[in-house]
Amino acid sequence: MEDHDETYGEDRRNRLLDLLRRIADRIQRLDREGRLLTGVPELMRLFGEARSELFHYEVRSTYDTPEVAESRRIVEEARRAEEAPLDDERDDDEPWRRKEPE
Repeated sequence: MEDHDETYGEDRRNRLLDLLRRIADRIQRLDREGRLLTGVPELMRLFGEARSELFHYEVRSTYDTPEVAESRRIVEEARRAEEAPLDDERDDDEPWRRKEPE
């Protein structure tokens, strides 16, 4: 699972469901083939992915929806723009040059 931002949308939920189904299918297949215990390294990797994503799903109520995250970003941008000094306040035509001490 590569989506580790602070959102938990429908796409991410569906990827978790797919991962859990893949694990279940793989366990059943290995069991039918009599190779359940030889598949432990693969299962451990899959369980690790699932464990991480299940944690994110469990705490999803603390995440923003994509829409709320976008709204929060817009508000933060506006807040920063409001606090930034205006460029008109500079009287230096060449701001890259250092001013000589007076």
